[in-house]
Amino acid sequence: MLVIRPSEANGPHGIASVEMTELSDVRALVTGGTSGLGRAMVQALAQAGARVALTSRSGERAHTAAAELGAAVIGDELDVREPASVRAGVDRVYEQLGGLDLLVNNAGIGMRTVNPRFMSEPQPFWEVAPEGFADVFATKVNGAFHVARQVVPRMLAAGGGRIVTISMNEATRVGRGFVPYGPSGGAGGARPRDRRRPRRDADPGEPAGARRRDPQRHDPRR
Repeated sequence: MLVIRPSEANGPHGIASVEMTELSDVRALVTGGTSGLGRAMVQALAQAGARVALTSRSGERAHTAAAELGAAVIGDELDVREPASVRAGVDRVYEQLGGLDLLVNNAGIGMRTVNPRFMSEPQPFWEVAPEGFADVFATKVNGAFHVARQVVPRMLAAGGGRIVTISMNEATRVGRGFVPYGPSGGAGGARPRDRRRPRRDADPGEPAGARRRDPQRHDPRR
């Protein structure tokens, strides 16, 4: 278990203390790991004994951050918006770490890329540039899908693993002037869970996870 406690004295993203268990057998991938919360998670995981790969759209930034964080961390270029880049990046991570036990979908871009003055001059959603809206969703929502799509089958083949997708609180999701950043967090947090186990009473012809309706309860004539 990893607990990161915030500290206002160290700024809005400051860390007062980190409590952790031994993670020497854990191999982790953290997307968007060169700064902010991503970098803090990489640092904490490495200090707990995990081997960690961090990624960034910029290979130079990724390698620089990894070198600063120590020998347990490797850096690689990976653009979560591009399926080909994700596939190649995940392949390299698997080659270097020998597998993955933990994926942290952290990559995202903030509101300042859409409206630099979003806190003091919030925009209504209809004034947001379509390109900016699309880029935020492509990074936060599509990006998490692209990376998980490459990692999950390998985790399942290896016996399992864990995926953490970083989201945000309700106030940010619906806050005035937070489109598209807030809705992108809501979309990421709403991703369905595929438990991959059919119910005992499931029809063999039904897709796994399908919900069976009570024909009387859902009879439109009632």
